[in-house]
Amino acid sequence: MIGYRTFTYLIMALLIVVSTIGCQKTVYLMPTPSVMASGEHNPFDRNPNLEKSNQIAVLYATNRSPLGEDEFTNYSIFPGNKLYLGIAHLEIGSKNTDWNQIFKISTSDDKNSRPALYLERLEELAAIPLDSDTELMTEKIEALSDALNKHLSKSLDKDIMVYVHGANSTIYRAAAQAAQYRHFTGQNSTVMVFLWPSAENLLAYGTDVRHARRSAPAFKRLISFLSKYTTAEKINILAYSAGAQIASPGLAILGKETHGEKRNQLRLGEVYFAAPDIGTDTFVEHLKSYIDIPRSVTLTINMKDSVLALARRHHGISRIGSPDKKDMNEEDKKWGQNATWGSGLYVIGVDDKTVKGMSAGAHDFWYSHPWISSDILIQFLFHADPPERGLTENFSDQGLRYWTFPEDYPDRITSILRETKKEMQAQ
Repeated sequence: MIGYRTFTYLIMALLIVVSTIGCQKTVYLMPTPSVMASGEHNPFDRNPNLEKSNQIAVLYATNRSPLGEDEFTNYSIFPGNKLYLGIAHLEIGSKNTDWNQIFKISTSDDKNSRPALYLERLEELAAIPLDSDTELMTEKIEALSDALNKHLSKSLDKDIMVYVHGANSTIYRAAAQAAQYRHFTGQNSTVMVFLWPSAENLLAYGTDVRHARRSAPAFKRLISFLSKYTTAEKINILAYSAGAQIASPGLAILGKETHGEKRNQLRLGEVYFAAPDIGTDTFVEHLKSYIDIPRSVTLTINMKDSVLALARRHHGISRIGSPDKKDMNEEDKKWGQNATWGSGLYVIGVDDKTVKGMSAGAHDFWYSHPWISSDILIQFLFHADPPERGLTENFSDQGLRYWTFPEDYPDRITSILRETKKEMQAQ
């Protein structure tokens, strides 16, 4: 017989599925990043361990409370008191989609017939309590650590990239977005998605904001765990939209808790905020406490971002992804301007005038536009600064240094990689 606890979990799962079904927007393979669209630069051929199939997997970490027993791995939309880690198994296309078809559309600018991504299952591997400052090295955590390090040893990219999704996101959608990044690295990068408990409903943005606030300590715990128990050379972070409400305060906690050599031991590499949905003043306050820890912090700004305009109305203050200088005091303005000149802060301006084919109010540009996804890949894989990635330097009237995409960006980045490849071969 089914026990009362299991029955309750199943009813909860059914209710959540029923409430969100039809709202889960299908994720299709994103446009091929510009650097790969000509077919000249092909990261798949550089992967000696590439499995030529439509199967793709990413790691996951979540502070969502679980649903069901071990045989029913799923998670609710509510924050829990543990950090669960495991593997998300996905498929690109249907079971009949072969690798040659996927490879062809992934190395060309073909915009038609992009296959959908599907989440097959979640495989939970370990759990870390969040109500304690230290985690016990259990057999499961040790096995997870060993598996991570074994995977890193076989990967060309020795970093771990942590993706923090936005609001109104299902587990499926977030995992699929993370899988797209891994796919277009030629599956050479280790990717982990932080599945914070979004309410998975466009009308529940307020709930997402509250859950995001409760998730920052769990995110901080994850970064500490990865730095302590993995051999990753760098830990990179890509925070999208409301994901900034988790990554930014989480990093601020790390900044306040770590001193001296402990900051270096975190091994933070690139921290990238794509269309960040967090208050302008709050973001600057957080950034001051941790800007010296990562190799760089990148902030993308679209002043016409339609989603962030709605978020501003909700919060009553501009979002840093579409900032209003009135929401910063003079001291913060001066600090921000100085930070763009040598403290590792890079501001990238994107709009429909400088990024060809981008819609004016775009919010999802990190994965929907091939120029921007290309730039992120190059930055993360090579730890390259904006001028090394072909971006153009600009200066605002107030002295802020920022970067934009040149008109010939696709040709420019292709040429840069061509020269880089020649230099590497000559060594």
